[in-house]
Amino acid sequence: MLNDNPFVQFEAWLKQAVEADLPDPTAMVVATVDADGQPSQRIVLLKNVDENGFVFFTNTGSRKAQELAKNNKISLHFPWHPLERQVIVYGTAKPLSNLAVTKYFLSRPKESQIAAWSSAQSRPISSKQVLLEKFAQMKTKFAQGEIPLPSFWGGYCIEPHQIEFWQGGAHRLHDRFMYRKQPDGQWHIERLNP
Repeated sequence: MLNDNPFVQFEAWLKQAVEADLPDPTAMVVATVDADGQPSQRIVLLKNVDENGFVFFTNTGSRKAQELAKNNKISLHFPWHPLERQVIVYGTAKPLSNLAVTKYFLSRPKESQIAAWSSAQSRPISSKQVLLEKFAQMKTKFAQGEIPLPSFWGGYCIEPHQIEFWQGGAHRLHDRFMYRKQPDGQWHIERLNP
């Protein structure tokens, strides 16, 4: 039975995906669109979900961040194939506050913080060796003390207006339910044909 609240429903399914010991159950495909209308996708990790939306962090110079700066429409896809489930989120990306980004950044393992400083994400690089050398330089630079938040690192909260829950069924007669946010903030649920 579906919960009236899509966030409660999502958290129940996410918990079951974690309990099923799926590899990276918080991995989600993020889809954005460039200025020419060309969609692009990549996998990132969900870091939080609550009534405000779905949160992830990234380099603000990355392709996804640059595309979101021009068009904040976004789609997320959670492909939990072994459970014959998927969830698709349609919404808008809102940048997180510097305080929220800093708090999360400081909670990351030190090597991940150093890696953030080392990579000009999505930009060309001549070799893996150049990246490894940059990492070594940053490791030396930040050997002592707390690693500061890079100015080029941020996060987003995806505020959904539609969330689809898909459960596989026999004979490809799947169960699909679309939650649509109404003007009053309530959610309306429709069953969709498979």
